Amino acid sequence: MVRVTKLNGTEFYVNPHHIEYMETNPDLTLIMLSGKRLVVKDDYQSVFDRIVEYRKLIGAFKNEE
Repeated sequence: MVRVTKLNGTEFYVNPHHIEYMETNPDLTLIMLSGKRLVVKDDYQSVFDRIVEYRKLIGAFKNEE
């Protein structure tokens, strides 16, 4: 799970495997596989880096290197 912050400052965690894609317009919007859209305060690079760290932590990159 990766930490993100709602626009009101509340932090919560998202399963990055459920993110279909992300849009910046200007806030970052996570579009989930379910179709739900989550607007967050975090910038794209921060969320991207957290996803990469999470995938390293669970060993997801073993087959991708």
